[in-house]
Amino acid sequence: MGFPGFSKEGIEWLRALPGNNNRDWFEEHRPVYESQVKDPMLALVTSINDALVERMPEYFQDHPAKALFRIYRDTRFSKNKTPYKTHLGAVYPRRGMGDKASGLYFQIAATGVGIAGGAYMPSSDSLRAIRVRIASEFESLGTMLRDRKLTKRMGALEGDALSRPPKGFPADHPAIALLKKKQFYFWKELPPELLSSRKLEAEILNHFLVMRPVMLFLDDAVLALRRASSKRLDFLS
Repeated sequence: MGFPGFSKEGIEWLRALPGNNNRDWFEEHRPVYESQVKDPMLALVTSINDALVERMPEYFQDHPAKALFRIYRDTRFSKNKTPYKTHLGAVYPRRGMGDKASGLYFQIAATGVGIAGGAYMPSSDSLRAIRVRIASEFESLGTMLRDRKLTKRMGALEGDALSRPPKGFPADHPAIALLKKKQFYFWKELPPELLSSRKLEAEILNHFLVMRPVMLFLDDAVLALRRASSKRLDFLS
């Protein structure tokens, strides 16, 4: 873990951005952004990616720079017209699952470090595949969700849920609370003091690692569906 943490100058830039979220200020302070925020963020993203190759090979990126989100906001359909995000984020999607894959995510901002993982926007087919697996293997998933390392670092599984049982699943199913979910993700916020610490990289990676069993459970359900669909298409052709 070689990332030394963000510099004082970089952190001060992050603190100043929310109150100066306009193009004139940004362009005036772009050299600080490039050298003290963006470049170090890319170095952190790349170093974490190198660790994922060995420790979570399902989620590393072939081109780490593509993991980094742009700082520019899409304001076309938003009432908030400020041009820049006040955080920098990076995502490591599950390999082989396309644009709407589940994935690992972290972001840095003046307010602290956010870490997440899971299926945030599953398609309707993916959601049903996840629910089918939960319905038949809920005891196994429950054991994963109660893991002490996971609950200590990431807390409980989050996500919006239906008010009624989804179609095709009984209301009295033992895992009905999970089956009602439309999203399956973890979210943890860590204090801003971590930004300047040499522990930042290790903390992000360790939070990623404890989510791995649950994420594989969710992802493998979707991948199994896709493999089955592909076989049917091959048969029909």
